[in-house]
Amino acid sequence: MKKIILLSAVLIVSLISLQGQDRYGHLNLGNLIAQMPEAVAANDSLEIMQATMVATGETMAQQFQRDATAFVKAVQGGGLTPVKQQAQQAALEKRQLEIQNYEQVIINTIGQKRNEMLAPIVERAQAAIDEVAKENGFLMIFDTSIYGAIMYAQEAVDIMPLVKAKLGIEE
Repeated sequence: MKKIILLSAVLIVSLISLQGQDRYGHLNLGNLIAQMPEAVAANDSLEIMQATMVATGETMAQQFQRDATAFVKAVQGGGLTPVKQQAQQAALEKRQLEIQNYEQVIINTIGQKRNEMLAPIVERAQAAIDEVAKENGFLMIFDTSIYGAIMYAQEAVDIMPLVKAKLGIEE
């Protein structure tokens, strides 16, 4: 009986001492990535690409507006036969649909390119987080950029400075 009590006491003391060694940390992954030089460069590149594509779309829209205005004037002036009027109206509707489709192409292209460019950056950040966690004995690292992911983090350590140092990002 004494051995069971002694063994239980040793087990409880061991569990209590192990609990004190549990280390939890947190960082805001979104903020970390935003501070990485390659992410800044990727964002600049994406902005240029988007501006170029938007400028093309605006040129298309301006030409459409000019042609639509000319069409309305021709209709009001009586200079179009009903057959020509229907043909030009159909052509304008087709171009309007092309402009709308181009807007979707811009959104899809920029989104795809953003994912392509950010994937290696996120992988590099994750590798640094993994290394910092292992080097510093963390059991878990929480990402505070996800709303509601942490409800309580009293004993957590913000590892952002350690990860930034690992990535060579200066304060």
